[in-house]
Formats: sequence, structure tokens, C-alpha cells
Amino acid sequence: MNSLPARLRPKVPAAFAPEPPASLAERLVALDRTVFEAVAARRWPGADRVLPKLSRSANHGLLWGAVAAGLAVTGSPRARRAAVRGLASLGLASATINTLGKRTVRRQRPGLESVPLIRQLKRQPITSSFPSGHAASAAAFATGVAMESRGLGAAVAPLAAAVAVSRIHTGAHYPGDVLAGAALGAGAAFAVRGLVPTRDQLPSPGRPLVDVPALPRGHGLVMVVNQGAGTPDKARVLRELLPEAEVVECRGDGLVAELEKAAGHALALGICGGDGSVNAAAGVALHHGLPLAVLPGGTLNHFAYDLGIEDPKELCRAVEAGDAVAVDVGRFRSGERTGYFLNTFSLGVYPELVRERERWSGRVGGRLADVVAAARVRRRDNPLEAVVEGERRPLWLLFAGNCTYRRMGLTGGRRVDLADGLIDVRAVHGGRGPGFRLIAAALAGPLTRSPFHAAVRVQRLRIGGISPGTPLAFDGEVTDAGASLQLDKLHEGLRVYRPLTL
Repeated sequence: MNSLPARLRPKVPAAFAPEPPASLAERLVALDRTVFEAVAARRWPGADRVLPKLSRSANHGLLWGAVAAGLAVTGSPRARRAAVRGLASLGLASATINTLGKRTVRRQRPGLESVPLIRQLKRQPITSSFPSGHAASAAAFATGVAMESRGLGAAVAPLAAAVAVSRIHTGAHYPGDVLAGAALGAGAAFAVRGLVPTRDQLPSPGRPLVDVPALPRGHGLVMVVNQGAGTPDKARVLRELLPEAEVVECRGDGLVAELEKAAGHALALGICGGDGSVNAAAGVALHHGLPLAVLPGGTLNHFAYDLGIEDPKELCRAVEAGDAVAVDVGRFRSGERTGYFLNTFSLGVYPELVRERERWSGRVGGRLADVVAAARVRRRDNPLEAVVEGERRPLWLLFAGNCTYRRMGLTGGRRVDLADGLIDVRAVHGGRGPGFRLIAAALAGPLTRSPFHAAVRVQRLRIGGISPGTPLAFDGEVTDAGASLQLDKLHEGLRVYRPLTL
């Protein structure tokens, strides 16, 4: 029949003409509506009362702000990082959805005829249905948390999934809106990780691997716990995790004596305390040639955190397996006196600068805290006069870090290599206007050359012509500097327990 001329072919009524096949987009929309109707018709015990309330609690990210606050107050550094990363991922996801997502695709909200009244939200949203902002925020927060801690991520994930499902259950979104929002939220978390790497993406802070005794159940380990450093529960936890270890509790005044006593019969020396306590234990461990086990337990725990030790389980895993790395130790000598620093050494206004920065960093952030701290210590009358490498210089501060610090600013930050053989030296030159100079240096960061601020990496440093009574600070401890100082490194001089994988 098809061979007949068109004028001779029989005409088919329009009602019986075959419809063109549906496009993929049309089939997906139809499937989306079918699933939505199926969810509306399904009765879930207890869900009609719980899910609408859960959906409302996630408005404007309030639910996730509360979860983040709960993580932060635990005191765990990993939980705090997870909270910050989760909120940062949520913020990026929310901004992307509201500025691009909903303006790009205009889709009407689902009809509520099939949704039981008890499920419906009191205030129905009027913006575009695609994509779901609630699902994006939930997925972004949960993914960000999981990037820092799988355990915390697993705990948050069911709540995030429930929020996403609640948007379908209440009739606020089609399933496709929720899936798209969740994908965008997870993508936002990965974008944040691309800008700010997670801990497991950073280079290992310890190298090279060294041989130390493996101590099953802690046998041969003597762990000295400084009770004055705010560690009331650490001793109990250590005894539970390492039942054959000897755990000694003491106060700050008797710390060195207990460390020396422990070193006389230990296979490995342990310390639980802040940076000052760790410094004292490192000196004893170096003198006796013992490996050191470090557990953070003070206000500041820079060395332990840079090493990668944050909680007792991580340390105990390394001690039992015999996993350890070699790290550098900074050394300063003045006449017959020798001291060590695992973190920082400083002269001038640096001790006061660090104290002010720590006070403000939690309120305004690390970089801005440098500027605030510099402004608050600007009233120092006279700069430090010293001869640095044979040249007399007026200095407002001189900072020397054990290994290279990555964060921009005056007061150091995180290190990713604790055995690079270098001393990270930063100085603010003297002159008029100390406040202006300190603030300018804080804003500039560690530039290798600037009118006010200098930063160099060296293996040794000589400082002379120091005025009597000049304070010297190292790892949180303060003493008087001598007339001259020599700084150098014990490259890979200390063996420290650290799990090979964190």
C-alpha cells in the first residue's frame, strides 16, 4: 500500500494515529510522579508525626547547626574538624542551590491532593521544586563530616537520609528533586575538600619509619600523666586500653623526676600532657635513648596533633604494633645550658603575641587573630637589640620553628613534615610604629622579603648581643635568654610512636 501514490492511500483518523515515542526526559518525569504517588499512598508507622517535624527542624540549616555544636563541645579535635567541614560544605551547597539551581530549572511543586493532611507542612514552600535545598544541605553536611571521620559520618548519615525522605513524605518535593539536591550537596563537600584538604590527604607528618619495640598490651611502657595539664580521664582510659603498661600520675612540679625515674626501667617512655610536658619528656627520652609515646592532654597540643595523634586509641594501636617515625628536635645552647624545642622558640614579644592570638582565634579565625593579636601587643616600648648572624638588628620579635610551618601569618600553624632538617625563622624588624609593623607583617604573611617582615629557612642560627633579662620562650615555657644563643637541629633525633595509617 505504501507504494501507492499519496493521493490514493486511505486516510487514517487522527484519533487512531500512533503517538510519537516519549523522550527520555518525559519518561523520567513520569517515573518521578509515579514514585511520588506511591510514597504518598504508603503508610509508615510513626512517620506521619516524626518526619514533618524533622523536615521543619532542618529549615535554614538549624538542625545541622545544632549537630555541629554538639560535635564541637565533645572536645575532640577530629569532631571539631568534622563540624567545621560539615558546615562549610552546607554553606557552599546552600549558596549554589539558591543562586544557580533553583533559578536554572523552574519546576512546580507537587500537587498535594494525594498527600494526607497530617503530613503536609504548615507553610508550603513557593520556590522552584528542583532541586531540593534541604536534601542538598543534609547530604553536604553528612558528607563533609564523613570526610573527617567515618564513624561520625556513619552516625549522621541516617539523620541526613531521614531529612531527605521527609521532603517527599510531606509533599514538598518529587523524588528526583531530592536525588538531585543530594548529589549537589555531596559535590559541594568534595569541592570544599579540594580547597581545604582533609587530614588523610596531607603528606604524612612523620618520616622516616624507624624500629622501636612493639609492646603488646603496653608491656614495657611507662606512661607519665601530668594531672596539672587537665587530663583527669586519660589515665583511666590508658589503663583500660593498655592494661600491662605502668601509668604514673603526677603534678607539674614532680614531672621531670617521675620521667627520669620511669626512664630507668622502661622500654619506652610515655607522656600525657601539653606541649610543655612533652618537651620535658622529649629531653629525658633523648638522654636515655628511648622511644617516646605522646598523648595530647593539655591546653595546646601542637606537637601531638602535627604528629597525627589525637586520641588514646590511635596511640595504643601504634604502641602495640611497634609503629614509629623519626622526628627532628630543635636545640638552643647558651653557654653551658642546652635546651630543646619540638615546636617553637622565640624572643621579643612573641610569647605575648601567641597568648593573644589563642584568645582570639576561636572568635575571629586564625588569620584575623594574627592581626588582632598584633594590634593588642603594639604598645611595647623598645624593640629587642640582637646580633643575628653577625649583623646587629632591632627586632620586635624573632620566631624559630622546628620544621617548616605551612599556615600564613606570624604565629606558625600546622606542619606536614616533622623531619625536614630546617628551622623556620621569622622576624619583624624594629623601628618606629611597632603596632603598624606587627599588623603589616600579620597581613603580609611569611614573605621572604618585605620592609617589615622576613622569613627564612636555615639549619642553624647564631644570635648574640642579647640584653640581660630578655625573655626566651620555647614550647610554652619561658625563661631568661643568655647573652648569646646558638640554634640548630637534631635531625631525626627522636623516635616517636605513630600509627602508620590514621
